[in-house]
Amino acid sequence: MSKINITPEILIDEKEIEEEFIHASGPGGQNINKVSTAVQIRFDIANSSSLTEEIKKRLIMIGGKSITKNGVLIIKARRFRKQELNRQDAMKRLKILIRKAAKKPLKRIKTKPTQASKIRRLETKRRHSILKRSRKFNNKSEDY
Repeated sequence: MSKINITPEILIDEKEIEEEFIHASGPGGQNINKVSTAVQIRFDIANSSSLTEEIKKRLIMIGGKSITKNGVLIIKARRFRKQELNRQDAMKRLKILIRKAAKKPLKRIKTKPTQASKIRRLETKRRHSILKRSRKFNNKSEDY
């Protein structure tokens, strides 16, 4: 039973990842309809024993459209003409996604506006108010 090393703390069992080779679109010449060079890997996030619940939730959010309703991440790789290169590309993309999900997002630190920014804001509002007031009086004089 071999494990895939994602980070020093996260190891995923190879049995959790399903690989399927499919026909690829794009370049390939005569082989395009004969050889299944593209790879589609499926990783069942919901039933994975290798990931914590926190990482699973973040991975589902990061995955977006690549996640099925059942919580399965599907990655298709068809960039290369060789099956092994596409397989490596798909695994690399899976590792990148899991590493992103493993990073805890930084909490936002609330800040207060500075005294100078408050003064600038009020000054801008005052100038705008004066401008609008001057337009109001100009329009009334035109009506007469």
